[in-house]
This record gives sequence, C-alpha cells and structure tokens, in this order.
Amino acid sequence: MKANVRSLYLLIIFACMTTLSFAQGVNITGKVTSSTDGSALPGASVLIKGSTTGVPTDIDGNFTINVPSTTSILVVSMIGMTPQEITVGSNSVINVSLLEDARALNEVVIVGYGTQKKLDITGSVVSIKGSEISKQSSINPVSGLQGKVAGVQINNSGKPGEAPQIRIRGVGTAYGSPNPLYVVDGVWFDDISFLNSNDIESMNILKDASSQSIYGVRAANGVVLITTKKGKSGKAIVDYNGYVGVQKVTNQIKMANANQYSTMINELSAINGGKQLLDPSQYGEGTDWYKQILRDAFITNHQISVSGGGEKSTYGLSLGFLKQDGIVDRNNFKRYTARFQNDFQISKNLKVGYTATGAFSKSNDEAGGIFRQLYAAAPVVPVYNADGSYGDPSKLFLGDAVSFNPQVTVDVFNQVTKKTLLTANAYAELSFLKDFKFRTSLGGRYGQDETRTYTPVYAATLAQRNTNSLLKFVRPQARYWIFENTLTYTKEIGKHSFTALLGQSAQHDQSYQLTATARDVPYKSEGDLYLALGDADTRSVTDEGDLATYSSYFGRVNYSFSDRYLINASLRADGSSKFYQGGNGWGYFPSVGAGWVISNEPFLKDQKVFDNLKLRGSWGKIGNASVPSNLSTLTVATGGSLAAIYGGTVNTGASINSIIPPVTYWERGVGTDIGLEASMMKNRLSIELDYYTKKTERAIFDIPVLASIGTQSGSILGNQADFQNKGFEASISWRDEIGKDLSYSIGINGSMNTNKVLSVSTGANPIYAGGVGLTGGALATRTRVGDPIGSFYGYIVDGIFQNQAEIDKSAQKTAKPGDFKYRDISGTNGTPDGTITGLDRQVIGNPNPKYTYGINTTWNYKWLDLTLDFQGVAKIDIYNANLGWRYGNENFTKDFYENRWHGEGTSNTYPSTNIGGGSNYLPNSFFVQSGSYFRVRNAQLGFTLPTKITERLKLKKLRVYANAQNALNFFKYKGLSPEVRATDNKPTTAGIDANVYPLSATYNFGVNITF
Repeated sequence: MKANVRSLYLLIIFACMTTLSFAQGVNITGKVTSSTDGSALPGASVLIKGSTTGVPTDIDGNFTINVPSTTSILVVSMIGMTPQEITVGSNSVINVSLLEDARALNEVVIVGYGTQKKLDITGSVVSIKGSEISKQSSINPVSGLQGKVAGVQINNSGKPGEAPQIRIRGVGTAYGSPNPLYVVDGVWFDDISFLNSNDIESMNILKDASSQSIYGVRAANGVVLITTKKGKSGKAIVDYNGYVGVQKVTNQIKMANANQYSTMINELSAINGGKQLLDPSQYGEGTDWYKQILRDAFITNHQISVSGGGEKSTYGLSLGFLKQDGIVDRNNFKRYTARFQNDFQISKNLKVGYTATGAFSKSNDEAGGIFRQLYAAAPVVPVYNADGSYGDPSKLFLGDAVSFNPQVTVDVFNQVTKKTLLTANAYAELSFLKDFKFRTSLGGRYGQDETRTYTPVYAATLAQRNTNSLLKFVRPQARYWIFENTLTYTKEIGKHSFTALLGQSAQHDQSYQLTATARDVPYKSEGDLYLALGDADTRSVTDEGDLATYSSYFGRVNYSFSDRYLINASLRADGSSKFYQGGNGWGYFPSVGAGWVISNEPFLKDQKVFDNLKLRGSWGKIGNASVPSNLSTLTVATGGSLAAIYGGTVNTGASINSIIPPVTYWERGVGTDIGLEASMMKNRLSIELDYYTKKTERAIFDIPVLASIGTQSGSILGNQADFQNKGFEASISWRDEIGKDLSYSIGINGSMNTNKVLSVSTGANPIYAGGVGLTGGALATRTRVGDPIGSFYGYIVDGIFQNQAEIDKSAQKTAKPGDFKYRDISGTNGTPDGTITGLDRQVIGNPNPKYTYGINTTWNYKWLDLTLDFQGVAKIDIYNANLGWRYGNENFTKDFYENRWHGEGTSNTYPSTNIGGGSNYLPNSFFVQSGSYFRVRNAQLGFTLPTKITERLKLKKLRVYANAQNALNFFKYKGLSPEVRATDNKPTTAGIDANVYPLSATYNFGVNITF
C-alpha cells in the first residue's frame, strides 16, 4: 500500500513538473530597429502567430516574450514598416530590423489641422523625418531639405545664421515675402532660423493647392508643417548630439596678380587715350585679397535633451548652443536655444499640454560690400606698408573706383546684431460622444532684435577716413498671437469612413521699429555706446510700425469607401485688415481632391505586380497676404527740399510718395495636381509621379513710372499680372536587405518646372528690375507676357570687333576694337535697321531653374552606417554682374586676363579691358552664364558601438561619425558659387551675382550619445 502511495506521489510530481515545463515554454528577448538608420523602434508589436499573445517593444525597442516551443513563429510589425515573420528555432535572442513599408497605407501623416492616413491623402504631401535633417551640419533646418523633396528649390547662403531661400513648385508671388508658411506646433512663422534641427520630429511639406488651401490666407507659396519632439512614457532618456568642424571656401575665384593687373590697367588706359599708369616689371604676385581676408572658419553645435514621463504626463526639455564663424575675418554667429514641452492626460477624455521655445543669437556682422571689394581691389596695393600703416591706393593714382583697402574695411567695421525670440503654444483637447474631438489652442511669439553699428574716427588712407563718429541703433520688435478652435467628427459605418472638421482662427500681428543715431560718441568699450554721450544736436530718432489682423473660418470633409474611393473637400474664408479697402476684406479659398486606390479593387486582388497603386487628383485656391499693409493708402513726403518761399515766408511743401491703385485685391493662387503612387516587389520599390499647374492671379507688382510724374518712389503698386508655374515631379525609392547584416536604401527625386507670365495689366509694357551690380542705371531683368518672371534681358553678343574696318561696316559706329559686337535684331518697324538701340534687346537668360534633382542613399552594415546625398540644378542662368561692375581700374579675374582681347585676332569671345566702358557695360549675353551644378551635398560615415560595449559604459547608445557637406561641387559658372540668391528675396532680381556671400564646404566630427 505504501509503495502504491509513493508511486502515486511520484507520478503527480512528474506530471506537475512536465506541465510546468510546458507552461514555462521558451523565453525570447530581442530588439527591434529600423533598417534605414538603425534607430530603435518603440511600440512595435511582437506577436506569436496564430494566437493573441504578444508584447510591445519598450522605449529602446527591446522586448521579452515567452513562446510555447521552438517551432513558434513571431510576427513583428509596426505602422509604416514591413512586417516580418521569424521562426524561433534554437535562438534565445532575436533581433529584428524592419524595413520601411513604401506603401505605409496606415501611416499617420500630419496635414493641416489634423492627421490623415497616407492612404486617404488626395493631395501632394511629403513627410521628412527629423533624423534626416538633424544628421546634417545644416544651421537652418530648411537647408536640410535640399535635394530631398521633388519640386522644392532651396538656395543657401554662406553667411553665418542666414536663412535659406525656398521655393515650392516655383515662384508663388512677385512682391512681398515669397517664403512659404511655416507652422511650428500650431504657431505661424515666416522664418525658422531659431529652431534647432535636433528638436524636430518631422517636417511635412504641402505642395499642392488642395492641401494648402486650409491655410488660405498664407498658403500661396506653400506650407511646411513642423512637429517638434515630445516626451514619451517611460524612464528618463538623456540624449546628447554634438559636432565640431571647419568650413572652407570652395571654388575660390583666382584674380589677376599684380603683374597681370598692371598690364591690363595700362591697356585700359591706352584704349581711353591715357598714358601708362604702372610698370608691370615692378610687380610680381602682389596682394591676394581673398587670401588675406577670408579664412577657414570654425563651427560647433551642441544639443542635449531629456525626455520621459509616466502614465498621465510626459515631458521634454532641450538646450542647444551653436557657434559658427564666418569665412570673413571677425564675422561670427552664436545661437542659444531652449525648448520645454509637457503633455498631461487630465482624464480619459481630456488632454492638455504646451510647448515653449526660446532663442537668442548674437552676430558680429561682416562689412557690407566686402565681397565686392575683394573682387575689385587692386593687387598692387600692399595690405600694410613697411612702417605698419595701411597700404593706400591713392599713392598709385588709380582713381576713386579702387580707393579702398579691404583690410581697413574689415578692421573698422563694427556692427553687432542681437535677436531674441520667445514662442509658445498651449492646447486642450477634449473627446466626447465617442466620435467628437474639440481642440483649442493659443499660441504666440515675441521677438526683439537690435542692430548696433558704430563708425569710429579714423584716418587709414586718403579715401578711408572719418572725422565724426556715428552710433546707430535699429530695434525692430514683433508681437504675434494666434487663437484657433477646431471640432472634428470621425465615424466609420461599415465600409464608409467620414471625417469632418470645422474651425475658427484669429490672428494679430504687430511690428514696430525704432531707429536712433548720434554723432561724436566716444568709444573705449561697449559700455560707452550710448546715444546720450553723443552730440545732442546730431541725435535723431525715427520710428515705424505695422499692424495686421486676420479672422478666419474653415471646414473640411474627408470620405473614404472601402479604402478604395477617396474624396476630400475644404473651404476657408479669410478676412484681413490688409485688404479692407473697398469692401474687399474677405477672401474665399475652396479645394477638392479625389483618389482611387486601384490596387484594392477586387479585379486586381490576384495580380502580383503592384503592392499598392493609387491615382489621385486635386484642385484648390489659395491666397497671399504677405504683402505690405495699406497699399491703397496715399502717403506724402515732406522736407526742406520741398519748401518754397513766397512773400518772404517759408512754406512747407509735400510730394506724393507713390501712385496707388484705388483698391488692392487678394492675390490668389489656383492649382491643379494629378498624381500616381505605386509600390512593387514586396514594397521594396516605390514610385510617386505628379503633374501640376499653379497659377497666380492678380499678382502684386511694382511697375516703374516716368520720373516726370514727380513721385518719390518712381513706381506704382497694385494687382498687375497673372503668371503660372507648370511642371512634373517624380520620386523613386528602393529599399532592401542583403543577408542579415546589410541594408540599404536609394532614393531619386526630380522635378521640371516652367514659369510663364500670362498677362500684365500694362499690356505689352514690361516690368523692369534687377539693377544691383549694374552701372549707368541699367536694369538686367524684364517681366513680360510670355516670358518667365525676372528674365534676363539685353543684347546678344555676336563676337568682338577686331579692327576699325569691322566697326565701319557695323551698326555700332562709335565702338572701339575689342568692344562687344551686338546683334542688330529690330528697328521701329520690327526688322534690322542698321543701328543698335534698345529695340535690339532680347531675353538672354532665365534665372528660374527648369530642373532640380536629388539622390539620397543610406547603407548600414552591422555597426557601420554610410549616408551619401547628391543634389543638383539644371537649365538655369546666372547674370555675373561682377564682370561688368566697373567704374575705373578695378581688378579682373585671371580667367579674363588669359582670354581677353588685347589685339586683333587674340579673342572673339572676351572683350578688351574696356569691358566697363563704351556700351560694353550694358546687359548682354556675355554676362549670362550657366548656373547648372551637381554636388555631393552630404557624405557621412558613422560607427555605433556594439551593445556589449555600451552596456559596460552604462550607455544605451554611442555613435561617432565624420561628415562632409558641399565637399565636391561641379559647375561651369565662373563665380564663387552658382547658388545665387535673389536680392531682397524678390523674384524679379533673382540670379544676379553681385557681392554674394559664397557657400563653403563643412567638414566635421560628431557624436550621438543616449544615456
């Protein structure tokens, strides 16, 4: 009996142990990362196939799961990523690298006032991850978009802290600000130079009118939605990102040396009937002014962030510091940023939060016109004399045109600019009745700048001297607030999905600027720079300001049936104080979009070619209020020059500043977009194609008027023209893995855009502009019906006059040998008439690029990662005004020296040294050069320490990298850089190279650490 009982006990124990062992199964641990950049994927789902058992990954992408047996299959998935299935087998550690799903049909994309599934979007919207921006050494986040988005053109500047110029699908407006609208966490901006790239979670570019129209009042130039990073529930995470590097001038222009310069100056003097000015045998290399003033510039950037949270609240904090030296000696820029963010889940249905950002920058500015001086300065002038005094051009009797020593300009110039910006946005979000969500938000910004300029008493050379010091302060101030409320209704009924949005917005934008000056202010230190210390009789104060208010109401409806048929419609009504005259204060901006997900049709369910295929189309109207206020308000000028004496009494006179239209209407944009999206080969290949038209109606221009009318400005502002951008965009990407260690992605994007003026209110009379860098009052651009905005306009050069006999037979009887030979095209009757007049001018170039493109690649092998980005622009022209910007004996380039005409038969392409004299200075085709270029935009090699090492160091991640930006540039342009920005950001002055701050290549080393 006892034996039987003992046997029973043993059997029960064995059974329990067996059951327990089966119940325990196999413990599997691992980590889920992105194959694109190796980053952890928190929130990914790890599920046992065929069951409901699963776990999410933690904040670091790690997971632990118990599986029944070694034959179990794990399904690892995440929204926007391609799912993977892995058989457990004998593995106890399974690390998974997920490939981005090219379809990302369920991926949530941020759009105006909400989000939409990628599947449901009927417009052209591109989303860029913040990690793609922050890994570059770009000072401004917008620069990081260069070459990454089809249809987006970006022109950068080498000037420290300078914002880039951006055009989305061509020029949207010709007057006022052509910049897109930036919406950062709900607050509207014209410029995001204050924003640290490492603080950005995503940037979404709305390219078509249908997507933009929900922002009607400011959407004419495109919209960029920016979401900053937020804390996530879990333990605190500390990130540090920093780099240090150097900037070097690329493609330095080689100027003529002293010997070559003296030879050419003598030639110029002889052409104009003068004597020899310099003896070339007395000069060798002379002074290389570019080498003297420019330098290799230091750059460093640091950012540290802390984020985390619990079940009811999350937080984020970041601090940043940037120091960028300019390539011009003494020029530098410093920026300090701080950002705070909190979200609170007050209850199940109520969520509140805020984001606050502060930025302060300080720059020691470069002297205005310094690059003009470096180009023109005489190399025969020494920087310093033997006694230590400055080299003086006047001692060589070279004339006023080169009466400067650039070193004096740099040493004497003393200007400091400080900028302070505070911006914040607070929101509350209430969900109720299951399908409704109400959101209210209040945001604003406060900015105050100060530019302090001090000109001391000095006597450096005969021409460079000042007898009375001058202190000047310019203090602009801006205050802005925006209050918005939206109500969203979302409902799904069977295969029908509805989303309806109603919203209201109010904005208040006020600016004020104070300018004050005083002379004879002493200077021993910054503490002396007070206006009160100057001569009381010379003090002056002027001020100006502006106030614009907006009231808006908007709505949108999205409908989807069975994830196949999509409809989107919106309407926005905007009221603006800028257009209140004549009852024209309100503008209405509708849009509609439709989509067809062809791949979800039953008749395609068995096809194997497409993983996703969608056809979409959209139409919309947008507005532009980025124009000066009170355009239709007549203003007058008064002053001593307008006074008159009658009967012994001085009577103050007045003059009308400008002719104004009786009423100014809204500048409208009307756009159409047709797009095709496809993915194939298990989502490894994705393609997106778009054809668009964007028409700007009633565009505001300033048109020159006759000086005899007597106005101060010499132009009339108003709704003067219609113009259009039309083009095609393509984006193709391929993502794949080779084995378990190598993954890569290749993305190619390109766009073709054509700009054309459709009508001008002045009829056949064109609009002229572009006088910067030109002499004699010449203007280099013309805007006329049938041509692009700001087309270069001038004479066509057919060669160089070789001798007097050629001149005698030509239409230019007053020309000299070595002068440009202009083509005789038209007389008063439209045919050649044997004389060269203004009627012979033609369109000679286009500053608007026809083609832009980018190639972006990433490669990941084990712990190594490589990023190679390429970018370029094609079929674009630049007007090299530096060549003809001459008043006397300025220097020439070495290229000009080697190719110039200096006797019969020596050249039929380059003129003589009299390029700035006679009629040679007039705008002509010689000055127009190709601005096409191709560059290695970014090259970065990184190494991430293996987990085993970082764990020993008590770190979660440690990555080091080396980066090169703009290191290789390929172009034929004969200037410093083909990336030439529009003067004052005006499209009618685009592409004119006159005193441009050149770009530089940046080489830096950095580190990313996560604690």
